[in-house]
Amino acid sequence: MLKYAIIFAVISLIAGALGFGGVAAGAAGIAKILFGLFLILAVIFVVLAALGVGAARKALK
Repeated sequence: MLKYAIIFAVISLIAGALGFGGVAAGAAGIAKILFGLFLILAVIFVVLAALGVGAARKALK
């Protein structure tokens, strides 16, 4: 997901440099949403790992 956020950010920068304002704004919006989702999921997985949920708990039993 982070990969796609970076790709859309690069597309936004290139489109903005070439004068395509609408495309740049759309790609920047998509990049923001994807990056936000990435951050939320990353925090959730870090918390779950700290609590020992999932594979880590199975390995400890």
